[in-house]
Amino acid sequence: MKETIRLSTLSHTWILDFDGTLVEHNGYKTGEDHWLPGAKEFLSNIPETDYVLILTAREKESEEKTVAFLKKHHIRYDDIKFAMPMGERILLNDSKPSGLKMSYAVECGRNEGLQGLEVIIDEKL
Repeated sequence: MKETIRLSTLSHTWILDFDGTLVEHNGYKTGEDHWLPGAKEFLSNIPETDYVLILTAREKESEEKTVAFLKKHHIRYDDIKFAMPMGERILLNDSKPSGLKMSYAVECGRNEGLQGLEVIIDEKL
């Protein structure tokens, strides 16, 4: 994946899928979770002022193991939702009168990780 997102200096809301985006898809079912390339570093670089929501279709029974994995790796997040539907995820948002783009969608290939995703904070936005 090669993608660049330009963001304002405002605080942001990150909505991230877990399996296949951050960790190996279904890795927890066959053993242990493993970070995909660039995912742990990406999460570690999200500013403390930003809100991080992780979504996963994992069953609620996987919550303890999943949260322990995130804690073990010192990953900060604000909320994690389990048992999410496996279908499309849709974000609807209004636009700012200033023209600031208020929503982005990045779709990466399953288990490719986040290497190549560049986030630039642009002081002009």
